[in-house]
Parts: sequence; structure tokens; C-alpha cells
Amino acid sequence: MKKLSIAAIGFAALSMAAPAMAADMAVKAAPPPAPVVAVYNWTGFYIGANGGYGWSHGCADLITPAGAVASGCADRSGGLAGGQIGYRWQTNQFVLGLEAQGDWAEIKNTRVSLVDPLISTTGKIDAIGLFTAQLGWAWNASLLYVKGGAAVTRNRFDIFNNVTGVGLASAGHTRWGGALGVGWEYGFTPNWSVGVEYDHLWMGRDNTSFAGVVTPGGFILTGSGVTQDVDMVTVRVNYRFGGYGAPVTARY
Repeated sequence: MKKLSIAAIGFAALSMAAPAMAADMAVKAAPPPAPVVAVYNWTGFYIGANGGYGWSHGCADLITPAGAVASGCADRSGGLAGGQIGYRWQTNQFVLGLEAQGDWAEIKNTRVSLVDPLISTTGKIDAIGLFTAQLGWAWNASLLYVKGGAAVTRNRFDIFNNVTGVGLASAGHTRWGGALGVGWEYGFTPNWSVGVEYDHLWMGRDNTSFAGVVTPGGFILTGSGVTQDVDMVTVRVNYRFGGYGAPVTARY
């Protein structure tokens, strides 16, 4: 009888301890919440400023009644500054855009002519315009893109006497060509971004006319023909309008 009582007491104690032990068992932890990632959105109108450096390789021919005579080739270089305006569309990581850019430039060079050593010619690019389409790939706030389209430059060509310094002829003209470039841009706030861009311009050949200029050496000049390419590197700062630049919260 005593053994049965002890067994009954032990069973009762075990029954009372079981719920407590179950309560003490570790509960399976809930899965962590999905990370929240801020995705930068490049869609929207933007306007900005740029500045940098440009250089050009050009060759000039002086045209005489007997035909064109090579006057020599030279490299020009100088600073440039201006602005741009455009619009971009972003779909997934692809970014498409259209942009117009205009820059004041001081890219020039003076050289002694091969036709007549008593004269020198000065070639200068004082303005550059670009009208381009963009195709880019975005990694959140970082954007890498290529661009291509039309280019226009405003050029000035001067001939002067090396002895007296007197100008003999001058011509200003606008030239059209093609442009291809590559750039990188980073959005450091929802609406502001900064970047760097390289562009190459193919400007082909352009002819200008003179009203018959007699050089100190007795040559008669009726015009000039100039071929040139232009390279430019600029640092750019853009501001994107409206709410399009605000980061979009997304879960992955």
C-alpha cells in the first residue's frame, strides 16, 4: 500500500511538471522581415551646368585661283562651360533619355601658313552644341550611359600679316557633324546628381570664301577649307524636377 502511495505521488508530480517544462521549451523564432531597399529613380526632366576642357585636331587648306594649297595641321585646346537640359525614362534598370547641350568654348590655335610664311592663320571654336539620345544602365543611384546624335560648332578663321599684325581676312561659320559619348552620373540626393562625360565630335570638312585676299608674298586667296575633330571632357551637375527623383521603397 505504501508503494502505491509513493507511485501515485510521483505520477502526480510528473503531471504537474510537464506543462511547466513545455512552457519552458524554446518557441521557434519568426523569420526576419524582408529587407527594404531604396531604389533610385532616374525618370524626369532635368537641367544642369557643365564645365571642362576640349581639344581639336584640324587641317586647313587655303584656296587660290589655282586650287587648294595645304596650309598645315595643328592641335587646338582650351576650356569650355555651359549647360544642358533633358528628360529621362527609367524602366527596370534601363534608362532612355534625350538631351540638348550648349557650351561656350575657347578652343583655338595660331600657326604660320605653309603657303606664305609671312602670314599666320588662327582657327577658333567658340561654341559647341549637342543634340543627343542616351541609353543607360542604372545601379540604384549610379548611372552609366552612352549617347549619340548631332553636333554643331561655331568656328572663326582669321588670316593676318606676321610683320604688321594687320588682319587680312576673317570668316565665321557654323558647322554640323556627329557626336558620340559616354558618361557616368551619381545621384547624391533625390533630385541632385553629379557626373563626368567624354564626347567625340566628327565635324568633317567645311569651306569658307574670301573676296580675294593678296598676301604679303603675292599669293591671292579666295577661301579656305578646314577639317576638324573635337574631343571634350566635362564635369556635370544636374537637378531633376518634381517628385520623379524621390527614392522608391521596394522589397525583395
